[in-house]
Amino acid sequence: MHGECNCGAIRYHLKQAPSGVYMCHCSICRKSTGSGGIAVVIVENEHFQWLSGQDVLCHWRKPAHDWHNYFCSVCGSSMPGENDADRMYIPVGTLSEGVDSLRLCHHFFVDSKAAWEPLSESAIQHKEGFES
Repeated sequence: MHGECNCGAIRYHLKQAPSGVYMCHCSICRKSTGSGGIAVVIVENEHFQWLSGQDVLCHWRKPAHDWHNYFCSVCGSSMPGENDADRMYIPVGTLSEGVDSLRLCHHFFVDSKAAWEPLSESAIQHKEGFES
């Protein structure tokens, strides 16, 4: 699987296809994307490879919080970033191939979701994070 930002300055490769899509509906993700949240897949670091553009990759961390995002400094597209020490999160919208088999498996922070956004009933709903 391959992906890139909107302008093509940043490109990456996934050596293994992810298993499912996770959708976060928290207010921070809504403000970051300007939509109902962000849909991501999670991959082990060993299965992720930058192909180009790391020099234009920017990072922003919300002050006094553990939330952060990575984006292209040229076009502003959300980009893959560190999920934790062992895994990367990949915004699904940046994948350019191999997405037809992906399915939404979890909704997070559904208690915080926008009132106008319907949820897929086929995915597991969590009131807050994964632990809830």
